[in-house]
This record gives sequence, C-alpha cells and structure tokens, in this order.
Amino acid sequence: MRTLVLNAGFEPLAVVSDRRAVVLVMRARATVLEVAVDPIHRPEGDLERPTVILLDRYVRPRRRRPGPVSRRGILRRDGHRCAYCGAFADTIDHVHPRSRGGGTTWSNLVACCRRCNHLKADRLLEEIGWILHRAPREPAWNAPGTWDTATVPDDAWLAYLGGVAA
Repeated sequence: MRTLVLNAGFEPLAVVSDRRAVVLVMRARATVLEVAVDPIHRPEGDLERPTVILLDRYVRPRRRRPGPVSRRGILRRDGHRCAYCGAFADTIDHVHPRSRGGGTTWSNLVACCRRCNHLKADRLLEEIGWILHRAPREPAWNAPGTWDTATVPDDAWLAYLGGVAA
C-alpha cells in the first residue's frame, strides 16, 4: 500500500510505502491524518496502516523538470483533449509545422484528434482560421493540482489533493 505525505503546510509532497510512513510516525517526524481499514500485522500487535500523514516540519520541495518531450507526456499534459475541437485526442500535432521550421518542443506540441490532425496537415493556424483553446506550455508535473484521479489509489487522498475533482 502507498501513503500520501503532506508537507507541514498541508500541500502534497510525496507518495511513500506504508512501512516508510510508519517509520516516520514512530520517529515522531509525522502525524497520521487518515488510516486504512486493514492494519499492519506484527508479532507485538497490530498497527494502524496510515494512508495520509502530515510532516511535523516544513520540507522544501525539490523542483523537478518535466523531462524530455514525448507523445505520452503531451497527451497527459493536455488531458487527452484535442487543442482545436475539444474531442478525445489520440495523436499529437505541431502547432507550427516542422516542415515550416517548427520544433519538437513542449511549447509547439499539442494533443490532437485524428480528424483535426488530418484537416490541419502542415498549415499554420492563421491560414485556416483556427485558434487554440489553450496555449501549449512546459508542464509542471509536481505542482499542486496536477494529480489525476486515475492515479490516486485511495479515496481518502482526494480531500488533501487541491484541484482534483472527485
């Protein structure tokens, strides 16, 4: 099982194993906010299995870079929604086409449905009169509110993850 670790300011910091969470609690480095139904069995007696813990001291979070540009990363950043029509997206598109000097960067790639990708082809948005619903940008994966409900393993976490709709 996994445990959500909250910083002293209640912002999500990390996800650790339940054993690591128990060690943090036993060393008085954290307090338990939510407990799982099934306990941890041990010879000395059962322990509560924490699902959400709060650190007693503030820890400065490390800023992670989003990593290299990938199809999967673009689709995840855009929520699998087409940047042009809003339909389900399963491909990616260069806003400024590569054939016209556009690069393969976070700020030039968007998620796109097959229909829009085919209609746009290698033309510029100004040529066909299209607009982007949202400007492409470099993602900040570990910023608050970037948690996807599909990746949240425990419903108790939803109350502590800002910006996530239940």
